[in-house]
Amino acid sequence: MKRTPKSPLRDVIARNMRLLRAERGWSQERLAAEAGLNRTYLSAVERSEQNISVDNLYRVAQGLGVESWILLVDEAGGA
Repeated sequence: MKRTPKSPLRDVIARNMRLLRAERGWSQERLAAEAGLNRTYLSAVERSEQNISVDNLYRVAQGLGVESWILLVDEAGGA
């Protein structure tokens, strides 16, 4: 898998995905099924190892039942 340099926004998206998934008590497999994406891909995104496209960001948000922009908000500060 080709890896691109990390960015602060990628870290924010990864953190938000993990938190929202954990709030629902979902496994990565469940989120992957809800979003129609591969679990391995989502795992790499959650570890901030892979970029996520705008289309896939939308699919993850839909799977989680939130607006896409929620995944981009840095509640912890720093990005």
